[in-house]
Amino acid sequence: MAVRLLPDRFILWLLAAVALAAAVPVVGAAAAVVDAATLAAIFALFFLHGVRLPRAALVAGATDWRLHLAILALTFALFPLAGFGLSLALPGLLSPVLWTGLLFLCALPSTVQSSIAYTSIARGNVAAAVAAAAFSNLIGVFLTPALVALMLQAQGARVSLDGIVRIFALLFLPFLLGHALRPRLAAIVAARPRLTTLVDKGTILLAVYGAFSAATVAGTWRRVPPAEIAALTGLLLALLAFVLAAAWAIGRCGGFAPESRAAMLFCGSVKSLASGVPMARILFPGAAAGIVLVPIMIFHTLQLVVSAWIAGALARRGE
Repeated sequence: MAVRLLPDRFILWLLAAVALAAAVPVVGAAAAVVDAATLAAIFALFFLHGVRLPRAALVAGATDWRLHLAILALTFALFPLAGFGLSLALPGLLSPVLWTGLLFLCALPSTVQSSIAYTSIARGNVAAAVAAAAFSNLIGVFLTPALVALMLQAQGARVSLDGIVRIFALLFLPFLLGHALRPRLAAIVAARPRLTTLVDKGTILLAVYGAFSAATVAGTWRRVPPAEIAALTGLLLALLAFVLAAAWAIGRCGGFAPESRAAMLFCGSVKSLASGVPMARILFPGAAAGIVLVPIMIFHTLQLVVSAWIAGALARRGE
């Protein structure tokens, strides 16, 4: 089975959005228009997620409660504890705003598309992966801002209550509305895969462009040296390796079947760019969101490359 070891073209689109924001940032009224369009796109994104949620697959995969508890513990307990521990052990390695971005990354839910795709490639329990990814994103609407607020408060910073309320209004409510309308809209949405792809990726690109534009206008990039980006990349790679090793160890020591271990590996170690970018734009308005998004974008690239290699290795071993 051939597995691509490089990220898909969407990474290049992300880099292009960052480059465009650096060269031609939006300011004034244009920035307000981009912000309004981003919020509308976020609403549409989570509405479509609600419509597309496969209820039958969730019911089938939700029966293995031990597996889901393990995945949720990796996503919302081990990851934040590891990131917070790094911030306490190496406070001077990164600037405060990059540490905020790393802690925010650690509190994010699991990605949906990548975790399911890599579980499938590795011949794992796909139904359980679908259920775990969906549960993770549902719970993440509440847990992510709460965890971020808790970790930042311990460091003397804070997340406003208004940002948490806006996350609920822009993410969870449209999700519930979309899922309630699923019986009427599921077939229509399924027949238009390009529309859902456009909303999925377009929302992220629009939010990235707006956030990085604000950072460019504020002159934030001049305060982030390349050495700090290199240090951040090393920390993220070490964090990914640690969680992958922990997921594999828990799967083996817990007596999980190989198919369930694959689902645990890929659902518990990846973080959602699709959820992270909209949340960052809401929780960290203005120029700060641009820098906060840097760890997420770097980690997204790392997890795609590493997960592709691991999934291919597991598939070959299964053969």
